[in-house]
Amino acid sequence: MSIFEKLESNVRTYSRSFPAVFEKAKNALLYSEEGKRYIDFFAGAGSLNYGHNPPEVSAALIAYLQEDGILLSLDKETRAKKEFLEQFSDLILTPRNLEYRVQFTGPTGANAIEAALKLSRTVKKRRGIIAFTNAFHGLTQGALSVTGNSYYRNNFSLQDACVSFMPYDNYFGPEHNTASFLRRMLEDPSSGIDIPAAIILEAIQAEGGVNVASRDWLEEIQQICIDFDILLIVDDIQVGNGRSGSFFSFEDAEITPDIVVMAKSIGGGLPMSLVLIKPEHDQWKPGEHTGTFRGNNLAFVASISLLNYWKDDGLKDAVIRKSQVVQDRLQNIANQYKEMNMEVRGKGLIQGLKIPEEGFGRKVSKNAFKQGLIIETAGPYNEVLKLLPPLTIEDELLLEGLNIIEKSVKQSFELQEEQA
Repeated sequence: MSIFEKLESNVRTYSRSFPAVFEKAKNALLYSEEGKRYIDFFAGAGSLNYGHNPPEVSAALIAYLQEDGILLSLDKETRAKKEFLEQFSDLILTPRNLEYRVQFTGPTGANAIEAALKLSRTVKKRRGIIAFTNAFHGLTQGALSVTGNSYYRNNFSLQDACVSFMPYDNYFGPEHNTASFLRRMLEDPSSGIDIPAAIILEAIQAEGGVNVASRDWLEEIQQICIDFDILLIVDDIQVGNGRSGSFFSFEDAEITPDIVVMAKSIGGGLPMSLVLIKPEHDQWKPGEHTGTFRGNNLAFVASISLLNYWKDDGLKDAVIRKSQVVQDRLQNIANQYKEMNMEVRGKGLIQGLKIPEEGFGRKVSKNAFKQGLIIETAGPYNEVLKLLPPLTIEDELLLEGLNIIEKSVKQSFELQEEQA
């Protein structure tokens, strides 16, 4: 029995899917204690958009620590925070004509979601929230209440959460406009759906199965929020920070959310989360939502280095180019197994291969790991292979990883045929 099996809680999960003791990593590669090399198509569940140990981050952190830079500061003002806010304003907000206040919460995405929900209810003086099918927003009590998957919800009492779930874009297929359905439910005084404080959504549902909302749908949802005086919260925790190609996942749509939640890669691989709030909605009382580790100074230092990627369109163009390579290759795989009704979906460098056959996606993921590729599954039945490589992955490693996927699908299919 390993020390992990002996002492670590049964709640651990990724160590079961990827059974190795990892020792070091660089960009898109991980190495185990035994020296085995793995290509990373998981990227810390979207926390490592800029890769493992970017050299500019390592250098900045070492220099900061050698200067005895502040580590823990609660929400006091520090040089690192000042420089991060200046960089974020200059490179992200101002070029996009966005005006937001920045709230630093405890360093998990779930904590930031909790803050967004609390603030929405305070601003609108209503308790209700509308979320969507296949949503995933975290596993603390409030975040869990707006998460759809019953695997996480079943053991917890959420009856008093005041959350209603509506169908996400394309939930019933392309012929059904679920935004119109939502509008009708809000218009009808007998629908049983009260006007909520906020609607919370992901422009791309990552854990939900790589479901991409259309531009039209997102714009309709924002118009509904305007018409019914509802706040729009966009969860950009996993699919922000360039994952879709643009910095924010919703930039292709003509929307400006009232609240945007960010975490994961905003800290450059270090714990950090924040909530972007339109100034008129920043109605917190001082100290009303606190946390000891809100505003991680090391994460500020890391993020300052990485925000430089957004001085020009170089990273965005690279993501779009690599995205096309991935889409074409996945479509080629799907075309080889038409009887399995595979479907390619995604945007930027979050791509999915839906394989409806029960358990097949898990088999492919397990097979791929044996061949040196880390890739997870998503969707309500784990039926979607989710590709989430670092945005900075080298072309040759991207192709090598895609080769492993194709080989793993082939081996899993042939084994299934033999056992049939």
